[in-house]
Amino acid sequence: MNKFLVYIFVVASLSSCISAKKTTYFQGEIFKNSKLHKLENEPYKLQVNDVLSITIKAEDPKLVALFGTSATAEKNNVRGNLYFSGYTVDRHGNIRIPYIGELNVLGYTEKEVREKIELELKNYIKNTESIFVTVKLSGIKFIVAGEVGSPGTVNLQQNQVSIVEALANAGDIGLLGDKQHVQIIRKTIDGVQRFTVDMTDIAIFNSEHFYIQPNDVIYVAALPQKTWGTGTTGLQTFTTIASILSIIATTVLLARNL
Repeated sequence: MNKFLVYIFVVASLSSCISAKKTTYFQGEIFKNSKLHKLENEPYKLQVNDVLSITIKAEDPKLVALFGTSATAEKNNVRGNLYFSGYTVDRHGNIRIPYIGELNVLGYTEKEVREKIELELKNYIKNTESIFVTVKLSGIKFIVAGEVGSPGTVNLQQNQVSIVEALANAGDIGLLGDKQHVQIIRKTIDGVQRFTVDMTDIAIFNSEHFYIQPNDVIYVAALPQKTWGTGTTGLQTFTTIASILSIIATTVLLARNL
C-alpha cells in the first residue's frame, strides 16, 4: 500500500508541474540559412467597423473646408477622439464624407481609398494638383481573451502591431496560459479564419502571423494544470499532493482500526 501511494505521488508530481519548456518565450534558434517571411504583411483591406482618419489639405484651406476634413482631424487622432470625429465603415462597407456622400471602402486598402477620394474631388475642384489627401487607420484595435493579465479590447495608435506587443499590452500570458497554442481569430470578407502560433518558439519572429490585423481576437487557453488544481510550481504540487496522500493514509489507518 505504501509503495502504491509513493508511486501515485511521484507520477502526479511529474505530470502536474508546469515545465520550463511550456513557460519560456522564444526558445530555439533561427538558422542563418532559414527562409524568412516578409515581416511586412500585404496591405490591410478595410473591414466593417474600422475607423478612418481622413484629411484633405490645400494651399487655400477654403477650397477643402466644405468637406469637413482638416488639421482638426489630425489633432483628434492624437487625442484618441476619432470614434466621434473619424469615418466609421458601416455594415454596408460605406463611409460618409460631406458633399461626396457615401463612398464604399470595404475591401480597399488605405491607398485605394485615398485614390477614390482624389477622383471624387475632381467633380468639385478644378485644380486638384494642389490638394493633398491623407487616409489612415485610427490605430489597430484588437481583443485579447483567456489566460492573460488584463483581458479586453486594446486600441494602439500604431500602423503595425506584432503578436508580442499585443500580448504585452494585455498584461502578458499568465503562468497557467498555454503559450504553445495561442489562437488568432480573424474575420475577413471571405469568412472567419483561425491561426495558431507558438510563443515559446523563436521562429514566431519568422512567422507570417507575427503581425496581427485590426479587429483580430487573440485567445490564450488554460493549461490542464489549472483544471487539476495541483499547483503551478514543484513546491505547490508537493504540498497539494502531500495533503491528499495524508488524508488517504489517515482514512486507511482508521479503517484498519475499526
